[in-house]
Parts: sequence; structure tokens; C-alpha cells
Amino acid sequence: MTLDNFIIREIIAEDNPKIAKAIRSVLIEYGVPKVGTAYADTILDTLFEAYNTENAIYFVVENKNGEIFGGAGIKKLDNYEGNICELQKMYFMPEVRGIGLGSKMMDICLQKAVSFGFEKCYLETLPYMEEARKLYRKAGFKDLNTRLGDTGHYSCNLWMLKDL
Repeated sequence: MTLDNFIIREIIAEDNPKIAKAIRSVLIEYGVPKVGTAYADTILDTLFEAYNTENAIYFVVENKNGEIFGGAGIKKLDNYEGNICELQKMYFMPEVRGIGLGSKMMDICLQKAVSFGFEKCYLETLPYMEEARKLYRKAGFKDLNTRLGDTGHYSCNLWMLKDL
């Protein structure tokens, strides 16, 4: 499979069950705790509605058959005073890893964050998501010693920040 087999587009309402299933599948694959992570997020089944707000956007990765293989979004960091967004719910099914989709998605999301006027981008992750952390570092994210805001993802114990 190559990058040419997929498109990255904005989420539509009909994508909600497909992207929720894809994200949960990846979280289960990695053995992520079901509490204190994206798995427990009440918005996971309604991502279209959750990102259908000012200065927020969610993208999905779709093949030519309409199957969803992952996604990522940008939204203002919850419970934080300051002009910082969060890279949220960036997960990809195993079939599409290693073909450059993560880098492409990251570029699209960060360009949107800049166009929305955010000054920095924050993310939370887990120690065993090594491939993701490599991608984040390659994109210029730096490790933080403490969390910013309050996302409710208290099981995520690695925090990163990038100047936009």
C-alpha cells in the first residue's frame, strides 16, 4: 500500500461510527487503559459534532472503498488559559502505518492550527507508543515535565509541545 491509495479529508457525520471503531481498535491493540485515555472519551462516538466548532477540525484517512483507517484533529486545549491547541485522537490502523500517512496528517493538522491562529500545539501520549513519539519529535515536538490544561486523560503520562 502507498500513500496514493488514501485520501485525507474533513470528517462528516457518517464517519462517526467508522472512526470510533478504528480508534478503539488501535487503543485495544496497544493495551491502552480504558479509563483516563481517549478510549473513555464520551465524544469518541460523535467526533463530527465535537469538532464542528470554531477553530477545530478533524480529518479522517479513507481508502477508495470508503473505509476509514484513522484520523487526527486540532482543537483548543481544554481547561487552559492561553493560545494553545491540542493535537487530538491521532491514530492509524496497522495496515496504513509506515507509508508516510502520519507525517502527512501531522503537516495538515499543524497547518490548520497555524491558520486558526494558535501559537503552540500540545499533545499527550503514552510511553509504549514509540512510533508515534518518533513522529512527534520529527515534527518538532519537545518533551514537557508536566501536563498542560486538563484533558481528562490522566493515564497519558507523556506530554509534548511545539511552537507553531
